[in-house]
Amino acid sequence: MKKLFFLLVFVFTSTGLASLEAQQYAVRSIQNKAFKEGEVLTFKLHYGFINAGIGELRVMEKPVNVRGKECLHVVATGRTISSFDWFYKVRDRYETYIDKQAMVPMKFVRDVYEGGYVFKDNYFFDQQANKVNANGEFFEVPNYVQDIVSSFYYARTVDFRNARKGDTFEVPMFMDKETHNFKFRFMGRSTLQLDKGKFNVMIFMPVVMKGRVFKNEEDLTVYVSDDDNKIPLQIKANILIGAVKMTLTDYSGLRNPMSSKIQ
Repeated sequence: MKKLFFLLVFVFTSTGLASLEAQQYAVRSIQNKAFKEGEVLTFKLHYGFINAGIGELRVMEKPVNVRGKECLHVVATGRTISSFDWFYKVRDRYETYIDKQAMVPMKFVRDVYEGGYVFKDNYFFDQQANKVNANGEFFEVPNYVQDIVSSFYYARTVDFRNARKGDTFEVPMFMDKETHNFKFRFMGRSTLQLDKGKFNVMIFMPVVMKGRVFKNEEDLTVYVSDDDNKIPLQIKANILIGAVKMTLTDYSGLRNPMSSKIQ
């Protein structure tokens, strides 16, 4: 289950993103109408029928200047609840600093404790030179490469109105000293009943790697609010050791009305 907690939060993050064209970083300007400073999303994680953990995505109230770029500071945390700690204790914190103009990371920090596994990362992105300084090592990366958290927020700036069932997209993301091209498939629109009400949703199916965590390539399904906020409402996964579900339990500071809510 190593890294599974945040995999379920962020693995869908590149949903709806077409392959990026080779162009100069400086020319890109992304219009963000989906989120703003002060937004907070809270999730609960269930392992089978067991309430296992809590996750939070928080856009901090004040932007931060990183090497001359005005950046959104996003903090993502996840932890197992005390009754689940005996089985697999998680205390994770991820931070990203996203250039507000280009919607790409300038800095990424990871501090995780997962079942006795402790790891820390400090990445510095030079988007103009297509390089990442990862804990003192330098790596070549594609244009507009994302980290595991920033890709979620970039995805929310994409217009999905013309997406058709079966459309597949990909985006480059740097993690663990490698660039990964994640592919996602748009599966259409539907409704979803949650404790907080009934919502219109867009359905995405990330193409995952089978064998290590998942049995099949289509074992992960993500339900995203079909409105201007484009926030994840629920993530369902079938993994080698059971079923996991993550559900949105609370939200505040949204940029737009939650118009996807039916009742």
